[in-house]
Amino acid sequence: MRLTALGLALCASLSARAGALYVAPAAGSYELPPISQVHAHELVDADGARVRFPQLAKGQVALVAFIYRGCHEAQGCPASLALLRELDRKLAADPTRASRVRLASVSFDPANDTPERMRELREMMAPMTEWGFLSAADPEALAPLLADFGQDATPLENGAFRHVLKIFLVDDQLRVRNVYSAGLLDPELVLADVDTVSGAER
Repeated sequence: MRLTALGLALCASLSARAGALYVAPAAGSYELPPISQVHAHELVDADGARVRFPQLAKGQVALVAFIYRGCHEAQGCPASLALLRELDRKLAADPTRASRVRLASVSFDPANDTPERMRELREMMAPMTEWGFLSAADPEALAPLLADFGQDATPLENGAFRHVLKIFLVDDQLRVRNVYSAGLLDPELVLADVDTVSGAER
């Protein structure tokens, strides 16, 4: 992942929010009905260990972003990483909220995004909270996970992937409660949704 692309994406997202015409609604003032049900799958973390994902304790939620390190579209994977990095910093400043949230960046390019490469990405992002960097053992192991979440990732001849940026909010019963795309990458909105789904009083 190029640092320049990530930096541009972060600047763009900050600029867009500076001109936002709305503020996030108060947590708990609205409902987020379940959209779909997902299941735990075996993945490989940045240290090479096999893990079941997602795994959440009661009252926890996960924010799951599918990426690949070869993506150079500023409004694609770099924007996703920029949002999770901003959320990570905001959560670090609020340990009570942070205890209820798990961030995850999951690669859909296991052939290239090895545990070593995901570990490099983890070092680049320097997470301050529970933020996992995961891949699959092989494309066959990845396919059921992508199908479960409804995440597209079509390989192209040039080694890139055709995909739509999606970040999934998952509750402790592994139900998807919201899906954020390029027009909804607002950390305050995401955190309001987190508090609404987890039932936290702010």
